[in-house]
Parts: sequence; C-alpha cells; structure tokens
Amino acid sequence: MQAPHTITSALADLEAGRTTSVSLVQACLDRADALDDRLGVFLHRDRDQALAAARASDALRAAGHMPRPLEGIPLGIKDIILTADAPTTGQSATRDPVPTGDAPVVARLRAAGAVMMGKTSTMEFALGFSDPEKPFPTPANPWDTDRWTGGSSSGTGSGIQAGMFLGGLGTDTAGSIRMPAAWCGVSGHKPTYGLVPRTGVLPLAWSLDHVGPLARTAEDCARILAVLAGPDDRDRSVRPAATFDLDEVRLATRGLRIGLARDPMARSTDAVQELVREAADTFAAAGAVVSEVSLPAYDEVNDSVMLGLAAEALDYHHDEVIGRWHDFGRPTRSALLTGALLSGPDYVRTLRVRRHAQRQMARLFADVDLVIGPTATQPAPALDHLDFAEVVGMLQTHYWDGTGHPALSVPMGQVDGLPVGLQIIGRPFEDATVLDAGRRWQQLTSHHEKVAPL
Repeated sequence: MQAPHTITSALADLEAGRTTSVSLVQACLDRADALDDRLGVFLHRDRDQALAAARASDALRAAGHMPRPLEGIPLGIKDIILTADAPTTGQSATRDPVPTGDAPVVARLRAAGAVMMGKTSTMEFALGFSDPEKPFPTPANPWDTDRWTGGSSSGTGSGIQAGMFLGGLGTDTAGSIRMPAAWCGVSGHKPTYGLVPRTGVLPLAWSLDHVGPLARTAEDCARILAVLAGPDDRDRSVRPAATFDLDEVRLATRGLRIGLARDPMARSTDAVQELVREAADTFAAAGAVVSEVSLPAYDEVNDSVMLGLAAEALDYHHDEVIGRWHDFGRPTRSALLTGALLSGPDYVRTLRVRRHAQRQMARLFADVDLVIGPTATQPAPALDHLDFAEVVGMLQTHYWDGTGHPALSVPMGQVDGLPVGLQIIGRPFEDATVLDAGRRWQQLTSHHEKVAPL
C-alpha cells in the first residue's frame, strides 16, 4: 500500500488542483470497504453523506471561496463524541443511539470544512474491553490483526493507519489517544487539560478527560488542534483565554532542554529502551541538551489516576449500573466495581496526590523544556490475552492525565515488526512546543512514513 496522504499534503494538493475532496473521500471509502470487516474501525458509516460533504467542499473551492483550515479533509470521530448526523453509542447496549446534536469539537471541525466519515470504535464508554457477547466489533491492529489496537480511541488510530480517513478525534483519560497512536504507528496528542472543551462528550472521568487529535504526523495533529482549542461556556474546565496558534509550531531545536524520564524507561523492555535512547541521541545531534530526570511520585500518581478514574466512572454510570447491570459488558462491569471499593477519603487522597505532583513537575520544568520517554513498555498485546491490569502496566501515559500536561505520541521505530511510540511532554499550555518537537522529530526520521502491510 502506498502511504496515504497526510492532512498537510492533502491540503497542498487540494489547493494546487492535484486532487479533490471527492477523490480523497472515495479513496478512504474504498479502503474501508476492503478492510473494515477485518479491522473493526467503524461503528457507523454513511458514504452518501460523506460524498455530499466532499462535493460541497469542492464546489466552494471551484467558486473561489477562501479555503477553510481543514477544507475537504476526511476525518473519523470516536463514538463517545456526539454528532448530529450519526448515532453515539459509546459502544454500549445501555445507551439509546439517537443523534442529539454536535459536540462543540465536532461543530468546529465542520465549520473548518472537514468531512465526517463516520463514528469509530472504542472500548465500552472508553473503559471496558470489547465483550464478544455484545454486538460490537473488536478493533484489530492493522500491523497484525491478531493484536489489539490499544484503546480507547481504537478505531480512530487503526483507521488512520489503514487509510480510511486522514485524521480524527479521540479522547484521553489514562492514555486513550496516545496508546492507539503508539501501537498503530500514527501520531496522537493529548492537549493540556483546559485547552479543548469536553461538552458533548460522554464522560469517563470529569477531572481527567481530554479530547484531542490523531493523525499521521505531529504537524497534522497541530492543524486539527488549532481548530479544536478555545473556550466553551458550557465547560468550565476550559480556560477563558485558551487558544492554540498553528504558527507557533515553528520553534528551534538547538538549545532545547530535554529530560529523559527514568521511571517509564525502567519499566520498559530492553528493545523499547534502546529506541528511546536513540531518539534522545537524535535530538542531541540536532542541538538539544538531553539529561535524565526522575518524575515525582510516579507510581503514586499512576495509581491515583486509575483509582480516581474508577470512582468518577462509577459515579456517572451509577444508576445504570444498578438498573441495567447485565447490559454492560463483562470487562466494563469489572472496571466499574473498582470504584465501589473506594471511600470518600480515598478519592480525596487521589486528588491530593495529583496536585502534589503538579507542583513538583512545575519545579522540574524550570530545568527542562520537554520530557521524553516511551508511550508504552512494549508493542501491542495479543487480542486473545487482554488483561486489564497488564495493559495498564504497559502504559506510561496516565501520569500525564493526572497532571494535565500536554503529551504527544509519535512513532519511534518497531520491535518485532510492530510500531512503538515516543512520548513528548511539555509545560501546561505549551502544546506548541510539544507538537513542534514532534514535527522536528518527524523531519529527522521516517518512522511515521511506514505503512502497515495490509
């Protein structure tokens, strides 16, 4: 398979008249027709609607209208994000899948000219693994269909790698953007907490949820984030002055101070550690100053995130858990039960641990501009051996949901033919620095250009 367009290259080709939105969308539809039975990317797809939106975009260009930031670009939307023209199921039998209107992030993408290709598969309410007893697909990894995509933005990550759309939306509460990005070999960015509104998104844990972009490259993620960011009067967690300027993603690498995080490295396989050290060497050769750093209260924050997540998830689903217990998948029921074991003081302590780490990280970021490390300790696990506790142990992502820092995963190489991700983290609301480091990494390497041998 030839490498699909990036969003950036597609916009250039559209502007130059080398392609049309209809051609891009049709190519994506053809890929979905050929591969989705094997990959389980979509929960809902409407080809007529997508082609109509593409034709409208092409007509605007032909009439000489100034193109909007994502004019004619096909995108996928995770199925916990509300859309007006497609059902939102949360991949759960407990939810009435009736369209109720666009979430602000979807409305902003439409206003920017993007073409919605459909709703992508997830874990039930972004929490539980797929249950074979329920009528939903189990997302498979394009690199090896016997392996998992990662979750919970599973279909978005897989669909980008498979060429079914050029980018899309995911959500991230403990790593759900960055995990499928790493294991599917694409790029995914968890924005700073408070930069992108969550209104119209089915919550997993209010104090931890983030909405953000996935795409083939960091620059593509930046283009999507520039559309998503900004205040919404229905989401008080978003800063009133929250903005993201695409032009800021043009910084210099020379002199950049990068901290190589010891804690996630120590938990990773030798092969993953070697790739991260090679990445650090690449940045150093480009002029960055790299030193090793320790992340404060690393284990305590990771535990606090997962315990707090379970408590907040149970709170949101409490009435349905009581009234519709067996409608939830088995893995979701098991995960929700963890929340029932926590007391009020336990939950408050999880918040205190996270706040302590935020203060300590502010001190660490006085000495470095970025932190890097592995996104996960190893490549994607096999589908026939998915264990929740083992998968959580593989992730090196949830620490940054607990602190709210911006975090990007980009491809950094392969282990046994499977992609693994490099994670890049920056100061709160310095998403531009994080994404620029990812852009520079992808100028220096070609890992993001590798395509799954479907």
